[in-house]
Amino acid sequence: MKPTVAKKATPAAIAVLRQATALAPKRKKASDGLLPSAAHLAASPTSDHNTGYAVDLTNDPDSGVDCSDIFEKLKEDKRVKYLIFNKKIWSKDKARLGNRAFTGSNPHTKHLHISINDGHGDDTSPWFWWMNQPKLKNQIKAAISVIPTKKFVPAPKAHHHCCCKDCPTNKK
Repeated sequence: MKPTVAKKATPAAIAVLRQATALAPKRKKASDGLLPSAAHLAASPTSDHNTGYAVDLTNDPDSGVDCSDIFEKLKEDKRVKYLIFNKKIWSKDKARLGNRAFTGSNPHTKHLHISINDGHGDDTSPWFWWMNQPKLKNQIKAAISVIPTKKFVPAPKAHHHCCCKDCPTNKK
């Protein structure tokens, strides 16, 4: 039987990426993910990505998105079902065991996987409550769409006036 895939991610999952972008507008996003690719679906037919209750957040400590820290802090969030990062897994239902070794095919070294508990998919309250709140303009930018890459247009060359008589620009 083919697994069912949600048509869109939950608001809570989308909020993770938007809030991270508002906090760190220049963060890398190469490993961000919401819904599964066909390959992910084939490899992990029971993944929370299939239901829209999971999100992958790219690790980019240089921009302020340090998934090592986020992994530890999100253990306190009631919305979190389980977390995977850097060959470790932590789950709310096995919290007493602490961080356990994660031996899945993807070691999750480039991104943090966050699975969201059922019943919390609409909760878009701050995911990064311990960090400084983003500027309003960054929140708005993150809430709309990805800003397209601007084309580089070189500035026109300014006419050079030189004070020396041997300069080619002074010769006619």
